[in-house]
Amino acid sequence: MYNPQLETFLRVADAGSFNKAAEESYITPTAVIKQINLLEESLGVKLFDRSHRGLTLTKAGRSMYQDAKYIIQYCRDSVTRAKNAMQEDENIIRIGSSPMTPAQLLMDLWSRVQALHPDIKFQIVPFENTPENAREILANLGKNIDIVGGIFDETMLHLRGCAGLELTRGRFCCAVSIHHRLADKDKLQVSDLYGENLLLMHRGWSHYVDQLRDDLWQHHPQIHIVDFDFYSMDVFNRCENTNDVLLAIPGWANVHPLLKVIPVEWEHNIPYGILHSPEPTPTVRRFLNAAKVVRKELYG
Repeated sequence: MYNPQLETFLRVADAGSFNKAAEESYITPTAVIKQINLLEESLGVKLFDRSHRGLTLTKAGRSMYQDAKYIIQYCRDSVTRAKNAMQEDENIIRIGSSPMTPAQLLMDLWSRVQALHPDIKFQIVPFENTPENAREILANLGKNIDIVGGIFDETMLHLRGCAGLELTRGRFCCAVSIHHRLADKDKLQVSDLYGENLLLMHRGWSHYVDQLRDDLWQHHPQIHIVDFDFYSMDVFNRCENTNDVLLAIPGWANVHPLLKVIPVEWEHNIPYGILHSPEPTPTVRRFLNAAKVVRKELYG
């Protein structure tokens, strides 16, 4: 479904060497070099700078690296979706799951909904949390994935073209490396963050994050706010590697094994619930109505 030379390109980029990539691919270095040459020729761009110290990606190569990962993952996911479609049942609800939107957070809800509607079944559909995937999946809920559990607000729903059912409010926490000076604490005061770099999603992404940002700027200028563009594993790795502090929610406690999510003594929170199509199927509509019934029992 895609040019297999892309997988070789990724292996070479990750290994930084034709020989190492050849070992991983169980082919000869000559065959690897030939594939890369053919790929560069077909694309009309130079992907690697070659020197006696090894290989480095060119600017075009860095761009292709990100896109190639997305293309390959998307093709794999499309095969999974095609297989799922063969077994599709009108009473099955497909739940999208990624590290930032773990399906496990809805487990208690599922069991109670099934008690009301035992005919409704659930199918977990994993996806990679990239900007491209997020935009496509949330703008097309109901096609390959029916619902996703996650944080949201009116701004985010408008930008993503989907609807949301609020279940509860998740209080903002902070994630830090287990080696960070704050990692020994079980709860943080805002003053504990003085002198730290606090990673926040850019302005305009969420009204609730912007409220927190404005509060910190006005009352706690000792905290250095650093913007980033998207919640993904890359930003969790950045938090661990740079020793910065990342705004998080309790449900992300298991996203990265070397990070600790710690509550903060402030009143800032964000809605958490179910993202779905603005025009849900009858089965999804039954699920949402049942979720409203059990919401108070689960979340108060």
